Amino acid sequence: MYHSRSPRRRLALLGTAVVTAFSLVATACGSDDDDSSSDATETTDSAEESADESADESAAEGDRSINVAIVGNPQMEDIASLTPELFTSETGIDVNYTILEEQTLREIVTRDVGAGGEQFDVVMIGMFEAPQFGANGWLNDLNTFAADTPEWNGDDIIPAVRGGLSFEGSLYAAPFYAESSFVMYREDLLAEAGQTMPDAPTWDEVAAIARAVDSDDVAGICLRGKPGWGDLGAAFTTVLNTIGGTWWEANDDGSIGEAQVDQPEFREALEFYVGLVNDAGEDDAANASFNECLALYQEGKVAMWYDATVAAGILEADDSPVKGQNGYALAPTNVTDASGWLWSWALAIPNNAPDADTAWEYVSWATSEDYINAAGEALPGGWAAVPPGTRQSTYENADYLAAADAFAEKTLDAMLAAPIENPGTTPRPGLPGVQYVGVPEFQDTGTRCTEQFSAAIAGSVSIDDALSACQDIASEYSQ
Repeated sequence: MYHSRSPRRRLALLGTAVVTAFSLVATACGSDDDDSSSDATETTDSAEESADESADESAAEGDRSINVAIVGNPQMEDIASLTPELFTSETGIDVNYTILEEQTLREIVTRDVGAGGEQFDVVMIGMFEAPQFGANGWLNDLNTFAADTPEWNGDDIIPAVRGGLSFEGSLYAAPFYAESSFVMYREDLLAEAGQTMPDAPTWDEVAAIARAVDSDDVAGICLRGKPGWGDLGAAFTTVLNTIGGTWWEANDDGSIGEAQVDQPEFREALEFYVGLVNDAGEDDAANASFNECLALYQEGKVAMWYDATVAAGILEADDSPVKGQNGYALAPTNVTDASGWLWSWALAIPNNAPDADTAWEYVSWATSEDYINAAGEALPGGWAAVPPGTRQSTYENADYLAAADAFAEKTLDAMLAAPIENPGTTPRPGLPGVQYVGVPEFQDTGTRCTEQFSAAIAGSVSIDDALSACQDIASEYSQ
């Protein structure tokens, strides 16, 4: 739930769009309670059963109905709210949205698509999944559809984003929005504490500012602490990269080599991250991810936030309580020149999608310049709140540039600077990636290890024990 943006919470049975919402039960992992993992599993299973029911209902409604699984972030909630008016009314296609918490979405989509399931016509995935799923033959090649839809204009997609969603030249997911990461901060709160944020800070500088600003009423910084390879794992891995650590070494053929969790750089990164959260971070950090930090920042309960650049459009939206009060700085570094991640939430069509042609009608609309233009006029947040980072035309649009003046250039700079090919100081296995390692094994390793790291943040597991357990987990995949 996004407490700070209540005017937009219009997701229950919107016109012809049926919305099913789920949330994963938050647990402090790594405790002695053996029931915690089973609770999470039961919640995921419940979500999957509900998704099945949504699919069955859709099938009964007629041929012009599709099932779409998306992540529960504000931009996706926006498109769900706009779909009846802007899409269904024009096409006659009912869109049944299943909106899932990030980790749950990944689990369900990977399981269903990998097994050849037919729950969804469209699934939301990212740069980690798109090339791997495409290589496995799990997804439709969107180049085929795009060739018959010249008005979609695939050449307008920012090249780095298109490349990250492709494999061997084939596009397997169309970007809905794209992002890097940077530091967002309240200019007034830093000024009151006599602090100045550099445009390109180091992590030591960010940590010093966070500790100086931190008080009983306002936390110095919000950092992800919720387990998940794409949650805590994403933010932590950018810190790990720039400190000089890595998850695995790479063999000559690009496969996974020896686990590197037991190396000094990995320990330094985890000690730094946990220490900063404990000294100057948000309350209940072990359960915090993007949405929790967003709410805390908008409520004035944190002075800084390191996370996805897409958040800036929410902070500067017309309906944001902190509009015009924020500064933005590049992702902090240490020994590397850059550290910001590169990611896109994108829409893909599984090979076994019940209606691929109708699915493409939806995908091409949702990821088009036309949708961006329509959203800019229709959203309560205005032009600042449209999906960023995907199309070059967005950054040539005068309406968008005027509304997004505080962050548009810095967002684009961060994306272009993302060290996708060389994120750290040592080669890594698999496909390119910054905040993740581009191998299927990272899903399990990153999630299980971040359960340990989250427990360390919560104080229920020592850093020594967390590192030891993670080294064992990562070593399971060493070749």
